[in-house]
Amino acid sequence: MTMRVHGIHHVTAIAGDPQANVDFYSGVLGLRLMKVTVNYDDPHTYDLYFGDERGQPGTILTFFPWPGAPRGHTGTGRVTVTAFAIPGGSFGFWVDRLKGHKIDYTGPSRRFDEEVIGLQDPDGLPLELVTGASESEKIPRPDGTIPGKHAIQRFRGVKLAVEGYERTAGLLTATMGLREMGAMGNRFRYAVGEGDAQGFVDLLCLPSGPRGRGAGGTVHHIAWRTPDAEAQRAWRREIARLGYKVTPNIDRTYFHSMRADSSPLAQASSAPAGRCWRTACPGTSGDSPRESSTWRTWRCGRMSWPTSSRSLAGSTAWPLIASSPSASPTGRT
Repeated sequence: MTMRVHGIHHVTAIAGDPQANVDFYSGVLGLRLMKVTVNYDDPHTYDLYFGDERGQPGTILTFFPWPGAPRGHTGTGRVTVTAFAIPGGSFGFWVDRLKGHKIDYTGPSRRFDEEVIGLQDPDGLPLELVTGASESEKIPRPDGTIPGKHAIQRFRGVKLAVEGYERTAGLLTATMGLREMGAMGNRFRYAVGEGDAQGFVDLLCLPSGPRGRGAGGTVHHIAWRTPDAEAQRAWRREIARLGYKVTPNIDRTYFHSMRADSSPLAQASSAPAGRCWRTACPGTSGDSPRESSTWRTWRCGRMSWPTSSRSLAGSTAWPLIASSPSASPTGRT
């Protein structure tokens, strides 16, 4: 099969207090709060969309906020780190900023050809700020909460912890079209596309590591993008052929997506790390004008949120395949 995913469309995680979430991602990291919508599988829950000023796929981090949610923990079978790309020469700025906001961090440290700062959000979600992309792959950003020359560019990649990496590696390369890039100890890297601008997946092999638990402060899914609806339908046929249970293509208002579950993956140590794939097509150009209050909320003060808590008993987080082309993630196909 010659099909390939076109990079990360979005990453979705679970948060606790929504205001603390907005204060951190907009106020500290400088992402735009593009949209406050709902979880279409659970309309009583908000879905907060953060990204760049155009809402482009590959920049979108969304959250399901459940006030009072218990903390999850990273471990095998889960996404354990979400990494953002920052421009070279920006580490001094980010170290000073994190210190100024009294946020603990690790590094800078060196990995492959990158420099890395590690940190956590208010719910304990592990994040990294990473340099390494070439000058030609940098994306111009306007000044905002963060000066454009230091602003977060996009996702750099994700890390998955697995008990055994071989079958997951086969899924990434033979099915999804990622390329093997190298290894450092028990970390194996796979890249999307010909350059490195579309992101990577690192598999961290932990044969005796503890299993992760999905709840507050963990990734719910990774969504990979496809170029159009026709390609998404082809992905659905291929994933079904591989034996996964596949949903129909679903209109999520801001993109179309489909999801594939595979329950044995949660049990077998040699199975692929994720339980779900999602593919989405043209995506989130947005139904709010960029000058509207929704687009400006990254500058604003406190917002009104519900106070009820949500039980996450039995919740599982999955890497997903969702896809969308170069259109912005809030548009329709």
